Amino acid sequence: MPEILVIDDEAPIRETLKEILEYEKYTVITAEDGIKGLQLIQKNEFDVVLCDIKMPGMDGMELLDRALALRPDLPFIMISGHGNIEIAIDATKKGAYDFITKPPDLNRLLISIRNAIDRNTLVSETKVLKRKVAKTYDIIGETPAIEKIKDTIEKVAPTEARVLITGENGTGKELVARWLHEKSHRSSMPMVEVNCASIPTELIESELFGHEKGSFTSAIKQRIGKFEQAHGGTLFLDEIGDMSLSAQSKVLRAIQEGEISRVGGDKEIKVDVRIITATNKNLLEEIEKGNFRMDLYHRLSVILIHVPTLNERKEDIALIANNFLQEICIENNIQAKSFSPDAYDALQDVNWSGNIRELRNVVERLVILCGEKITGEDVYMYSNPAQRGADPFGVVDDYKTLQNFRDWAEKVFIERKLVQNGWNVAKSAQEIDIQRSHLYNKIEKYNLKRR
Repeated sequence: MPEILVIDDEAPIRETLKEILEYEKYTVITAEDGIKGLQLIQKNEFDVVLCDIKMPGMDGMELLDRALALRPDLPFIMISGHGNIEIAIDATKKGAYDFITKPPDLNRLLISIRNAIDRNTLVSETKVLKRKVAKTYDIIGETPAIEKIKDTIEKVAPTEARVLITGENGTGKELVARWLHEKSHRSSMPMVEVNCASIPTELIESELFGHEKGSFTSAIKQRIGKFEQAHGGTLFLDEIGDMSLSAQSKVLRAIQEGEISRVGGDKEIKVDVRIITATNKNLLEEIEKGNFRMDLYHRLSVILIHVPTLNERKEDIALIANNFLQEICIENNIQAKSFSPDAYDALQDVNWSGNIRELRNVVERLVILCGEKITGEDVYMYSNPAQRGADPFGVVDDYKTLQNFRDWAEKVFIERKLVQNGWNVAKSAQEIDIQRSHLYNKIEKYNLKRR
């Protein structure tokens, strides 16, 4: 229930406003002067303040200045019996949300209060969203390898140099690409992402370059490709090592000529994009096997950035885990939790084959299943419950029926394979020997989601 502070030196006005607002289902606190009002603002989180201007001691305008210095987003509705345009303008300049003369029009007052509360809610939600976005783009770590990556980003981002980012699945290659875009002069333009491994070979060219209506059987209308969508911005080609040779040749031409043509079209279209690529494969080995063009490799790898695995920077695990812990508690509206010192030690002992993605999943599991203080034993129990060597039957005791245990084991197995394969469903289905459609059904059944 919204809480409103009413500050006025006239007791009848305070009580009348309190009675009216409580009838409208608001919680109301009153103060007889500016000094008392400021004390209450310092101790409480009010949704709106109704404040008289002419008061002994500290008047409303001084209170407005001091209160907004403490809580800049607190909506103030100023009320005065000596209303004139100059006072209203002055109050608005100082940050007041609205100005109402005495005696107040109750309908207008209630509308103003409701609008102020709505605005305050939007401001709070915007801050939460900005915090989430900011955390999404954070590169957390203090090891020399991570500091080197940050330094390279600072130097390379403002240039037009193409960048090839290498590293295992889940290490944070996309994060590096996003920072390169955010710190470039193209940051106001779009960053368009393409996961080359998740697009069937026969569709990759249409996805990248677009197609004309009727160019093939299912081309029922014209399609704008990713190159055109990223015009003026950045095109991020993830898992570039999985791109077909045919598509590679067209990407090479687009880089060399700065123009593309849609599938089924003969018109040359100028494109201005900065290309950033990433792969978990060794492209030099792929070149030897004939799977990747050497000339394209040299075009893409003007700058090379290698992102280390989590096992190669275990000193950063405590920082990353603690960041995930706070983030997940906020996202799930769970009371703040913390790790004990032995929990950090236990996290460093885990073999993080799934890298950052796996660590986040484990922290989320710990937040949901453990108490306020997460211990080393908790980490041992939940970090990799399917492979607990000291107590192989411990996980069995958690399930009452064979079917429940089977479901749990299948879910863990499938999620693990998907993470290891970078959520390439086709590759995962082939590896675990089931049809792709069956794997999609399992993903839906267990509500598995890519982080």
